[in-house]
Amino acid sequence: ADAAACAAIYGHHVRHGTATFETEAPDATEMALRMAKVLDAGSPWLVACDDAGTVTGYAYAAQFRDRPAYRFACEDSIYIADQARGKGLGSALLTALLTAAEASGFRQMVAVIGGAEPASAALHTRAGFRESGRMRSVGRKHGRWLDTLYMQRELGTGDSKAPDAEP
Repeated sequence: ADAAACAAIYGHHVRHGTATFETEAPDATEMALRMAKVLDAGSPWLVACDDAGTVTGYAYAAQFRDRPAYRFACEDSIYIADQARGKGLGSALLTALLTAAEASGFRQMVAVIGGAEPASAALHTRAGFRESGRMRSVGRKHGRWLDTLYMQRELGTGDSKAPDAEP
C-alpha cells in the first residue's frame, strides 16, 4: 500500500541526488515489486509516517548479494522525503532496521553509500558503522564522477560463532 509514496520519495533522490546511481525513477508498480522481493525473502522493509499518516521515509535491508554464501550479510537502504530531512528520521529508521535485520538472521550490515554522501556516512558512523572500502569514480551522475563508500557493522554475534546451519 505504501509503494506509490516510497516511489515518490525515491524518485526525488533519483532525479536530484547522488545517493542512488539509478537515473530513471521507478514507478509505483516497480517499487511494489521491489518491496515484495525484499519482504518475500523474509527481510525487513520499514516505512515511517508523520502524525497525519503521510509516508516520510523508508528503510530496508536485503541480502548483500544473491549467492548463498552471502546469506548472513545484508545491505541497508534508507530514503527520507525531502521535507522530512534533518529531523532525526534517518537515525530512527536505521536503529529500527538494525534490530529488524538482526531478527531476520543477518550477522553483518553493509552500507553502500553512493556518491559517498557525507550525511549518510555520518548517519552510519553514529550507528557504529566503520569504513570498509571506497571505490573511486565508479559512477557518473549530474555531470560529475562519484565514489562509492562502503561501511560495515556487525549484527548480533557477528562472526564470533558459526550459524546454526550453513548456507
